[in-house]
Amino acid sequence: MKATGIVRRIDDLGRVVVPKEIRRTMRIREGQAMEIFTGREGEIVLKKYSPLEEMTDCAAEYAKAMASVCGHLVCISDHEQIIAASGPDQKNYLGKTISAQLDQALSDRRQIDASADSRESIPVIQDQDSLTVHEVITPILSSGDILGSVIILAKNEETKMGEAEKSLSKVAALFLGARME
Repeated sequence: MKATGIVRRIDDLGRVVVPKEIRRTMRIREGQAMEIFTGREGEIVLKKYSPLEEMTDCAAEYAKAMASVCGHLVCISDHEQIIAASGPDQKNYLGKTISAQLDQALSDRRQIDASADSRESIPVIQDQDSLTVHEVITPILSSGDILGSVIILAKNEETKMGEAEKSLSKVAALFLGARME
């Protein structure tokens, strides 16, 4: 753990305020669920809670099935990182932090269907050096909350995406969202 030098008091209701600077750098939003852990030496650790993280194995199997059907790179993300990836170039995406643009698109509940030269095209992961040829991104919703996204990426110009990939992405997002309810 890294010391911040910030000290806060517990109020009469047992609450502690997480400083704005820490919330901003850790991308913690108002109302976001936090998981609480305790350590042997009296420490209390807060971790952002991701319900999709509990479904990593299921998401990985679903991504693998989708990639084998469509032949594209398929990624599944939560609000922080790519939790499952299958298909060409999967090792460059799995476990990587999602981009601020993707995080914003999720917050806006926006589905994206864009080619690289489109104004809607966004980087999927932080520090992505080049945009993909085509991307379809669908938010995963559960009980009205955004949990993450299903992402299908075409990595070369020979393979085009159409309505089938959009539908496949929507079905995957609906299935994963329903599994969380």
